[in-house]
Amino acid sequence: MANKSVKTKMQDAAKSRGQGIARLRTFGDPVLRQRARSVTEFDERLQSLVRIMAVTMEEEDGVGLAANQIGVLSRIIVWKLPEPEEELNVFVNPVILKASESTVCASEGCLSVPGVTVDVPRAEEVVVEAQDLSGCFFTVRLSGLAARIVQHEIDHLDGRLILDRTTPEERLRALRELRERTLNL
Repeated sequence: MANKSVKTKMQDAAKSRGQGIARLRTFGDPVLRQRARSVTEFDERLQSLVRIMAVTMEEEDGVGLAANQIGVLSRIIVWKLPEPEEELNVFVNPVILKASESTVCASEGCLSVPGVTVDVPRAEEVVVEAQDLSGCFFTVRLSGLAARIVQHEIDHLDGRLILDRTTPEERLRALRELRERTLNL
């Protein structure tokens, strides 16, 4: 869960810059199935978008967010481990260079598929190359929850959802839950 004082500070900072919380796109929105485009300009607009993404992620109590989840088809993810003292990570144009052969299947939820969790197999460890907000390249090796979060968010940039990564049975169960929830509104 998000640290309330950090969340409040991020929201206040965004509001003071005239930035609010972005509308989160949910299952069924076609933007979630589109491949995001590479970022080529590293300017104030990019920094502003990242601030909006960070505030939106915190407000929604998420641990990661891809730009297309707020309707922007740019290859940007923000993520943060759930511990309050952890820093926000920003990956622009992220690419998985290497994924371990060993995988772990664990339950995942998604802000864009609200209220549903499914078992998803993911590589235990990944090596990711990305750019920072200045356009400088960096490479990082991630494992455990950090690797899972980044793989999940990069899937979004490629137009994939957790429903595409689970078993057919889990997918049917999740779709049934989504349908029932929609009909009960």
